[in-house]
Amino acid sequence: MANTEYLLLLAGAFVGSYLLGSLSSAILVCRALRIPDPRTTGSGNPGATNVLRSGGKLAAALTLLGDLGKGLVAVLVVRALTEAPAHWCAAAAGAFLGHLYPVFFAFRGGKGVATALGAVFGLSWVTGGLAALTWLALTLAFRFSSVAALGTFAGVPFYYWLVGGEALVTATLAGIALVLFWRHRGNIARLLRGEESRVGPPG
Repeated sequence: MANTEYLLLLAGAFVGSYLLGSLSSAILVCRALRIPDPRTTGSGNPGATNVLRSGGKLAAALTLLGDLGKGLVAVLVVRALTEAPAHWCAAAAGAFLGHLYPVFFAFRGGKGVATALGAVFGLSWVTGGLAALTWLALTLAFRFSSVAALGTFAGVPFYYWLVGGEALVTATLAGIALVLFWRHRGNIARLLRGEESRVGPPG
């Protein structure tokens, strides 16, 4: 691939995926179902967990599917166009950053867990499956959405490396995991104070 073509595809993969990621599923679903804007209720986070608290299971499920789909579609489209891991990384990072800082919604987005997980599935179905199982196990064990998310993505780069993934993609996943930890810094502080909200019925 010529250098110019390579760079253009790299830029296109990032920008296109960023724009796709900027479509906030939580906000669009809540508008469609006439539910209060998730940025104005609960934690103020436009993500599936907050939508579950304010809008119920259907709205949360649609939000989750939309966010997962953004990351998955972005990576799969780019993988269909090129075999270069750098382009895959651009797609994964673009969709993830678009969700965090959506250009269509004043750059006020969610924490990116579901979109990042969708991108992981696009990069490796095995890694995505291991991540989903980890998330489910941690959610059932602790009933903290933040613990499940952080525990899952702490393991994602290792899972991808374990199945023989490319070094550049492994590094990108590690970078995404670090950003997720930073985006969850408030949750981490509440966990340490014993103030974090659990998901599901009290037990």
